[in-house]
Amino acid sequence: MGSGHDHGTAAIRHEKPLWWALGLTGGFLIAEVIGAFLTNSLALLSDAAHMGTDTVALMIALTAVRLSRRPADAKRSFGYARMEAMGAMANGLMLFVVAGYILYEAVGRFAKPAEIATTGMLVIASLGLAVNLIAMRLLRAGSGESLNMKGAYLEVWSDMLGSVAVIAGAIAIRYTGWAWIDPVLAVLIGLWVLPRTWTLLREAGNVLMEGVPKGIDLDAVRALLASTAGVAGVHDLHVWSLGSSTPALTAHLVVAPGTDGEALRRELTKLLDERYGIEHCTLQIENEACEGEACDAPHA
Repeated sequence: MGSGHDHGTAAIRHEKPLWWALGLTGGFLIAEVIGAFLTNSLALLSDAAHMGTDTVALMIALTAVRLSRRPADAKRSFGYARMEAMGAMANGLMLFVVAGYILYEAVGRFAKPAEIATTGMLVIASLGLAVNLIAMRLLRAGSGESLNMKGAYLEVWSDMLGSVAVIAGAIAIRYTGWAWIDPVLAVLIGLWVLPRTWTLLREAGNVLMEGVPKGIDLDAVRALLASTAGVAGVHDLHVWSLGSSTPALTAHLVVAPGTDGEALRRELTKLLDERYGIEHCTLQIENEACEGEACDAPHA
């Protein structure tokens, strides 16, 4: 017996901000790349690289949003909800590549510092900061509701921090003449981004590997089901995510003699929704206890 068999994803409410953020970052990207080469600043190039990944990340996010809204069909009965996790995974991998490239370039700059055009560096970084702040404002609302949006927001947020660092570096280099500040800033930006990128990849990977959703204790769910009046046993319990905000559950429940199985199923379905936000719930009611190792074996 089951409940909540609407496999379609919920409507995405933040597509318009994604389009605005994409227009801003994509439009400024060209200017920042040109400025990075004209000023010979690795820190500014690092910021431009992040701006580039912002643009690609937003494009991936929009593609994932579009695809995730497609309804379930005969080939994909759960729909396309996993596209947001795939988009977040792609964004995280891009951040790792960019951070690695910047760290590699910084090593060469430490050995041979380059002359920096601080005025141009300062102006371009200031404009980039303004663009990042606007994009962050647009994406903030959706960052807590979707891994895909979180990935895009993290991209822009890290780029904003990079712009602040570049501005500070431009001022420091201008008044001290210490060119080594530029690669130091590039390294710091890269090292700051990597741990947060790993967190994003881990969360996206957990969804793709059908791991237990964040914030849900599988043992607590099992105890909740087993402690309900009329339940004599729980086995074959699985909790996973269709998407970052779409948990799902299946379980086999052995009921005590004389128990109204349908009434029990409705009660537990409501309880799981209230306690854990699990709307997609399939409970199989059984009158006899399951025996053998297969009772708790993962589904093939």
